[in-house]
Amino acid sequence: MSYNAVEMADWQISEEAEKNMPTPDEWRDKMGLEKDEILPMGRLAKLDFMKIIDRTKDKPDGKYIEVTAITPTPLGEGKSTTSCGLMEGLGKRGMNVGGALRQPSGGPTMNVKGTAAGGGNSLLIPMTEFSLGLTGDINDIMNAHNLAMVAMTSRMQHERNYNDEQLQRLTGMPRLDIDPTRVELGWIMDFCAQSLRNIVIGLGGRFDGYTMQSKFGIAVGSECMAILAVIRDLADLKKRLNEITVGFDKSGKPVTTGDLEVGNAMTAFMRNTINPTLMCTAEYNPCMVHAGPFANIAVGQSSIIADRVGLKLFDYHVTESGFAADIGFEKFWNVKSRFSGLKPHVSVLTSTIRALKMHGGGPKVVAGIALPEEYTRENLELVEKGCENMVHHINTIRKAGINPVVCINRFYTDTDAECAVVRKAAEAAGARCAESKHWELGGDGALEFADAVIDACNEENDFKFLYPLEMKLRDRVEKIAKEVYGADGVSWTPEAEGKAKMLESDPKYDEYATMMVKTHLSLTHDPVRKGVPKGWILPIRDVLIYSGAKFLCPCAGAISLMPGTGSNPAFRRIDVDENTGKVTGLF
Repeated sequence: MSYNAVEMADWQISEEAEKNMPTPDEWRDKMGLEKDEILPMGRLAKLDFMKIIDRTKDKPDGKYIEVTAITPTPLGEGKSTTSCGLMEGLGKRGMNVGGALRQPSGGPTMNVKGTAAGGGNSLLIPMTEFSLGLTGDINDIMNAHNLAMVAMTSRMQHERNYNDEQLQRLTGMPRLDIDPTRVELGWIMDFCAQSLRNIVIGLGGRFDGYTMQSKFGIAVGSECMAILAVIRDLADLKKRLNEITVGFDKSGKPVTTGDLEVGNAMTAFMRNTINPTLMCTAEYNPCMVHAGPFANIAVGQSSIIADRVGLKLFDYHVTESGFAADIGFEKFWNVKSRFSGLKPHVSVLTSTIRALKMHGGGPKVVAGIALPEEYTRENLELVEKGCENMVHHINTIRKAGINPVVCINRFYTDTDAECAVVRKAAEAAGARCAESKHWELGGDGALEFADAVIDACNEENDFKFLYPLEMKLRDRVEKIAKEVYGADGVSWTPEAEGKAKMLESDPKYDEYATMMVKTHLSLTHDPVRKGVPKGWILPIRDVLIYSGAKFLCPCAGAISLMPGTGSNPAFRRIDVDENTGKVTGLF
């Protein structure tokens, strides 16, 4: 059944749907799992992916469906909602379908964006667990990451306080001589805390730490999260966690978690994170949750592990990429798919009338403030102008050899005439297009959408990467900037270019993925510039090295790894019933 999504809050719909949610034992029978392949954790369960992969290794993979979006408003355009709606629509068509989404961060949950659990009749349940820690993966990542910082800062203190002979006697380790001005790592927490972006640590006496500048980032932006998204098994996790660069010594040599002898202990904290958590849509389609958001550096993709499991368990497997197609799809295309060896059958481009109006010149959209009336009244001119952004993303996906399906994620205020403008522009650009009312009606509202995806999955594609691995870093960045973002070229600060040249001269970096870092709110580096800007240059100010994840991250514009909390955050409306313990106010 579907619920009145216009009148009911998401947490209320989840509460009603949870009354008939399958138990872990029922999921085992429903999904054809062996008894030891499902690991109950209260109302939820984790899947033992190694056992499932081993048992199903000879089974053909299902259809692989990626979900991305046009350049969003600050409110987001519903990729998770669309992913859940597609699962529900395919389920209504009698298909064996499931998916994989990312775990939300506590930062956006308690800020202005909400939990990213989908919405209306197209959301993941149970919503409270999903929003407030789930089965502990992010907490384990925080512990692992911060343990590396503890190891490094205590090491720096001991090396300052003792001579070489004393140090060898006390620790049994050689002097690492870490340069305090070249520390790469910071601390993490899973909130948006702008006051912690730049800090000083170690104030006090000689036994109170090492005094130096430091920083906090949001937990889901940790390299540990990036590693979780791309690993293939526990051995791969352990290897990568020992290869994280924490800083450089005074001669310029990288110092790693392995050098600090902390990577194995980090693996102990993260040993359980390798198994995806099993949840479901409001219509009880199974969906795994694994890895996290923050598509700039931490890939922003549901994990390779979850996709491997889903392709064995389901005939149709839906996976989501973070942010718009210029970031999320580009990284799915050239990073995740290259690492996994998995070839997608189709990509869904989520589009909304709201975002298209913004790109067509509509008023500024601000999270936490009511939308201007232009976004809730028919305005064909704004929609038509805004379609240029959608067509740009269609063309990007087509460069990968995929013919996309444009999903009009239809809000109840959108009109038939506005949707017709979008359909005409999408089809003229060579894409399939379908309206979907999954938010309002669940699977029944997503049947046209599901049919379009089934048709696209049955069509052969010519999937190919944008660039070969042999291409050097600066040439890769130039190609992405021109071919995906629409820039005229790239400019490098002297520091960034010097680092790029150094990386290009070392063959070990040739295998590293190029993980572009820029705003998701524009095709450019400037979040204010909407639509499809022309005549601009992409500025690269730094290149971050994620040696465990094997990423080189060119940074365009001013990107902070610690978001800030807004003036009207969501936590003001979240409460707990004193009698039942039920959480209210989540969205």
